[in-house]
Order: sequence, then C-alpha cells, then structure tokens
Amino acid sequence: MLELIDVRRSFGDVLALDDISFGVRPGRLTGFIGANGAGKTTTMRIVLGVLGADGGQVRWRGAHVAADDRRRFGYMPEERGLYPKMPVAEQLAFFGRLHGLTADGARRRVDELLVELGLAERAGDRLEKLSLGNAQRAQVAAALVHDPDLLVLDEPFSGLDPMAVETMAVMLRRRAAGGVPVLFSSHQLDLVDRLCDDVVMIHHGRVVAAGAADELRAAHAPRRYRVELAEDAGWLRGRADVRVLDVDGPRALVELPPGSDGRTMLAAALDRGAVHAFAPVVPSLSEIFREVTR
Repeated sequence: MLELIDVRRSFGDVLALDDISFGVRPGRLTGFIGANGAGKTTTMRIVLGVLGADGGQVRWRGAHVAADDRRRFGYMPEERGLYPKMPVAEQLAFFGRLHGLTADGARRRVDELLVELGLAERAGDRLEKLSLGNAQRAQVAAALVHDPDLLVLDEPFSGLDPMAVETMAVMLRRRAAGGVPVLFSSHQLDLVDRLCDDVVMIHHGRVVAAGAADELRAAHAPRRYRVELAEDAGWLRGRADVRVLDVDGPRALVELPPGSDGRTMLAAALDRGAVHAFAPVVPSLSEIFREVTR
C-alpha cells in the first residue's frame, strides 16, 4: 500500500499541498480528482521523488519510501517524455534496459505490451508519426515495461478516442486484478465514476474527500428517491412528509426529511394503485465533487 501522511509542499509563498493524507490500496484503481492547480501533479511527483516534500511522509508497504522502491514504480507524467524521432519499440526496449531488464527480456516485454495496447503494427514507427492516442498508449507502455509494483498515471486518458479509452481501462483493470495499486488523475469524472474503486478529491491543496467510491456515494447521497407510479404523480405535492423536486406525469423526484424511511409515502402510493419504481438516487462523483468543493 502507498500512503501519504500530512504531506506539505510550498512554492515560494504559494502553499501547493496542505497536510494531505490518503492511501492507494493494492489491487484497486484510485481516481485522483481535482481542478487544474489543485495539487494532483505535485503530489504524484513527490510520490515518485521528482519533487521533495517540505514535510510529512510517503510510505510504501509500511516503511518510508526509498530509491530502490521507486525504481519499481511506473510513472506516466503529465508532460509526455518519449523521444519523438526514435522508433516506438526501440525506445521502449531502451527504457526496459534502464529498469534492469536484459536485452532479450526487454524485447519480449515490449512485444507483449505492444500487442496488449494495440500498437504491434506501429512498433517500427517513429513516435512523431503516431496519432495522439497511439502516442499516449506508447507513453503508458513506457510506464509498464518493467512490470511495476505501483502505477502512477497523470491524465492517462487525455486525448484518447472511446476505443482507446476502453483499451486503457481494460489494461488498468488487469494490473489492479494482479494486485498492483493504481493511482491515476483525470478530468473525465464520468470515467472515474465508472472505473474507480477508490477516490481522492483534492481542492486548493487539501484532500476534501477520500475513500471507497461506493462509501463516498452513500455518505453524500441526499435522501432523494425516484418514484414511478401507475397514475399521475402530481398528488405527491400535497403531502407534508415529502418534498417534491420534480414531476413528469407518473414519474417524480422526491426528497424525504431526516428520520423518514419513505414507508408512509410508499404505503399511500400503493393505496392509490401500482408503484412501478421507488429507488434511491445515487449521486455521481461529479455531483459529490461539486458539493465538497462548494
């Protein structure tokens, strides 16, 4: 497990990270959410040792993270760093050698990754000849070439078409299923909502929410229910035990007061006829993010 404990970092008079703490658990995809300038990239760079922290701790498997640990991390930076005039397979093998693979081992590993990421036919092409999406896949392959123990990816889905997004998502899920902790940032909150097991939300250098995605949804869910009746639902407006937010014929969105479990309202609806749906409305991560950063 990767742990950040009270990590601080300033740039001059600007406090970039203000005692942030969170964990990235093995075998889980953790989405890192925040606006531009919130501190996501600074946090990732501190994890990788590219930047130093002014205070706090970064721990890996229960101990202070060391240089040898970081050699086993896979990192995809926000600023893409591959060589534009070097063939894709050649430079990935080069990065594999830097991580300690033998020449033969690096070539085998690169061949596997290029097949997995749909780049096998572009192996001999220079990076500058690739589309933005394929260049993005090559950058991810560079982070994976040494089969890392931890993956840290800064905006890995940026610029990808829907098919490439699915390829990337399957690849990340496969690594997580193998026990690798995966931390990635993204501005595509609908994608984070769909993919992530855990979520960390950062705002102005502070963690404002963190935990399992399902638990965050439950904790921040208002007492709203979607109701669908056999008849027009307008009569709900006359009830004192429910706040009607919207009515569209037989469908309504209602909010229950604290302490109410909706049984009284549901019983009244059943007395009038069939009830086709009565279900809680689960908030999206985008809605939760707007709430905690308001």
